[in-house]
Amino acid sequence: MRSHYCGQVNESLVDQNVDVCGWVHRRRDHGGVIFVDLRDREGLVQIVFDPDSPDTFAQAERVRSEYVLRVTGLVRRRPAGTENANLPSGQVEILCQKLEILNRSEPLPFQVEDEGELNEEIRMRYRYLDLRRPLMQRRMQMRAQSTRVLRRFLDERNFLDIETPILTKSTPEGARDYLVPSRTHPGEFFALPQSPQLFKQLLMMSGMDRYYQIVRCFRDEDLRADRQPEFTQLDIEMSFINEEQIMNLMEDMIRELFAQVLEVALPHPFPRMTHAEAVARFGIDRPDLRIPLELVELKDVMAAVDFKVFSAPAKDPHGRVVALRLPKGGELSRKEIDDYTTYVARYGAKGLAYIKVNDVAQGREGLQSPIVKFLPDDVISAIMQRTRAGNGDLIFFGADKAKVVNESMAALRVKLGHDHGLVERGWRPLWVIDFPMFERDDKDNRWVALHHPFTAPKVDSVDEMNADPGNCISRAYDMVLNGTELGGGSIRIHRPEMQQAVFGLLGIGEEEAKEKFGFLLDALGYGCPPHGGLAFGLDRLVMLMSGAASIRDVMAFPKTQSAACLLTSAPSPVADQHLRELGVRLRKLEGDKPAA
Repeated sequence: MRSHYCGQVNESLVDQNVDVCGWVHRRRDHGGVIFVDLRDREGLVQIVFDPDSPDTFAQAERVRSEYVLRVTGLVRRRPAGTENANLPSGQVEILCQKLEILNRSEPLPFQVEDEGELNEEIRMRYRYLDLRRPLMQRRMQMRAQSTRVLRRFLDERNFLDIETPILTKSTPEGARDYLVPSRTHPGEFFALPQSPQLFKQLLMMSGMDRYYQIVRCFRDEDLRADRQPEFTQLDIEMSFINEEQIMNLMEDMIRELFAQVLEVALPHPFPRMTHAEAVARFGIDRPDLRIPLELVELKDVMAAVDFKVFSAPAKDPHGRVVALRLPKGGELSRKEIDDYTTYVARYGAKGLAYIKVNDVAQGREGLQSPIVKFLPDDVISAIMQRTRAGNGDLIFFGADKAKVVNESMAALRVKLGHDHGLVERGWRPLWVIDFPMFERDDKDNRWVALHHPFTAPKVDSVDEMNADPGNCISRAYDMVLNGTELGGGSIRIHRPEMQQAVFGLLGIGEEEAKEKFGFLLDALGYGCPPHGGLAFGLDRLVMLMSGAASIRDVMAFPKTQSAACLLTSAPSPVADQHLRELGVRLRKLEGDKPAA
């Protein structure tokens, strides 16, 4: 039906006849001449309807927004002064010779040409209209281009694209599984995979050597801007390889992706930072290096002060006391400081002490704060030296359990950076390495895996790991970009005795391990090679590259924050007969919501 896409009509086609198809983006009647901007996925082209062609002109008078048209016409240069430098087709226009209205459109719930913010509920309900918007078209094209570059990179390096099952066994670790009842096995359930982790390890045991898959994954968890119940990841696994080789290869892949899609050169190599250093300096294991603010440790300085707000956490082995200097922050009003106090309270902080530095040379007299009177001169001097505070600066303090301090001050650091224009332009990638193997769950009084239970420890023997699990370091690595985790992975456990020992430390007994992971333990006993890999969140990666605020803006048909699809009204009830076939009966839960 068409010879060219609208956005591809340019000066090379002047004096040629073309056929284009698309949607009416705008229609303008200039007193005797009608102009229509016709849009398809490649962009816009201006169509001119001249009254000298009365039949097409009469048809054009009936055209409205989002009508679907087919236009045959002559490409000609636009009159001088009417060119549009913002469009690839902006130097030319098409003089319509034949117009066919392929379909009409009802009045729209919102204007497709609107590039601004729209009500998200309306966008999700009419997603097919939302996706017509040029902004969304560009994002979907960037996503497609990105997957094309990633596939080509891996294909050229002998990776095999292998699909793994969608219906699998429920082995919940962390987030809940989505369960699928089996009609042929009454009372039993499949689970939708949270990741292909175990299957890709089994592929390494099968001798496939290098595997990848762009795969759909499912997690029944609370949603945030970068979370969805179903999402896509680039999943990768390799045999006979160590973490250094994996990280180098993945760096090359991400560098090529940014070079091909964004024409941006990322640094070579990416910097490396241990988990301990990241948490000490930034309070978080995915720091945004574009923000120059850092936490300064004061635990040793505050242990001897009489002010219990500082001394109690300083003396607590699980506590932490830090300072965060905001250059020129002395200009903040009391209300602004109170607003930041309210902000950190979301993360469990009980308050936000501060000192305004008016004049460093005056010592105590040059400081403005309710807490200065509680601090000895030597402590004040140490704070000034460690924070390198200057005149006009403001110093915030965090003092509490280390977890609360880290989370609240890490969030405050990012907010201050954005609020005060301190975020540098560009891209700052980072590898975070040397994660703890385990962390303590004080509520349940047990060890939990910081990543997942298939991650290998840096120690070689079970005895070494069991002797001090709290200080055991894993062979895990995360790639972070501008404060967002792009992907994470590890070298995996490839010996059955080590895997069984890790399960034991996590409180997974032999019977439970056999029930949940017996097939993996069996496979480890049949000559498993050393292997490792990682997975990148594809939605999150494209979100960052496109500048979108949420992964919902780079997914064609996402769910809402409540895990619902407004377009199709899913989830929805099913017929009683279907439930009977599945052996499922509904009962009332608290709040009168029916549940299986």
